[in-house]
Amino acid sequence: MTAERSAQPAILAKVPEHGTFLVLELAAPTAAGDVLEALAQLPADDDLVLGIGEPLLRGAGKTVPGLRTFPALTAPGIGVPSTQGAVLLFLSGGDGGQRIARARRVMSALGKVRIAEDIVVFSHDGGRDLTGYEDGTENPEDRAEEVALVAEGPGAKGSFLAFQRWVHDVVFFAGLPPGEQDHTIGRSRITNEELPDAPESAHVKRAAQESFSPEAFMLRRSMPWGSATEHGLAFVAYGASLDPYEAVLRRMCGLEDGIADALFKFTRPLSGGYYFCPPRRGDRFDLSAVVPHAR
Repeated sequence: MTAERSAQPAILAKVPEHGTFLVLELAAPTAAGDVLEALAQLPADDDLVLGIGEPLLRGAGKTVPGLRTFPALTAPGIGVPSTQGAVLLFLSGGDGGQRIARARRVMSALGKVRIAEDIVVFSHDGGRDLTGYEDGTENPEDRAEEVALVAEGPGAKGSFLAFQRWVHDVVFFAGLPPGEQDHTIGRSRITNEELPDAPESAHVKRAAQESFSPEAFMLRRSMPWGSATEHGLAFVAYGASLDPYEAVLRRMCGLEDGIADALFKFTRPLSGGYYFCPPRRGDRFDLSAVVPHAR
């Protein structure tokens, strides 16, 4: 009996205590087909997220309907880079040393790839960002599968992933008056309640998922990253399509109405990529959504 297709478990699981994100690029464009074949043989472990980027698919002459390259955006005083990778991996099992050994095994199995980003992430103060504010307060956990997973077709039970690494100036943010800090986020740090008098630039107003048409709901699984010298947020959002995230990002930049998100006062994105996270069937990833690219 053929195993049923299911979502990658780590997508819907609770945010772990720690993990490692790896963004990989091809070491040679001609290696794309071999790397794609190797991904099909990779064990689909419960604590692993696999995302496939458009550069890998294009190199192999393939595509996934709905997948595209992350857009580079510019607005007055704001630059959002695209650093689109070929593959994204999230390893959340084991301790730090075990994740390093596991990453080396995966890299060896995939062959001609190299690491573009190696990001160690961790939990902070019960799910708070390094600014001290709760992260993902209005995450649609009760609708997680509906929001995060493709509903039907060859990609059913798969998910589209938006990934960005943001670097914070927490010293600057800490120097702001407490009231300005709250108005930057749009919530009280103490109570986590939304502020009725928050300005239109407040992050909760810029990113209010229900305020878009259609509504821009996504399942967020972001985690802090970094060291004492450089740190911020690894932003992760899963969706049935990439449209909700892109709509929110464009509004944050002020491209919708000219009002930029106040977050840009103290943080900026260093990277950005879009990926398709295939479902799994049995103990392997199901790549049936990968189809020949139209010439």
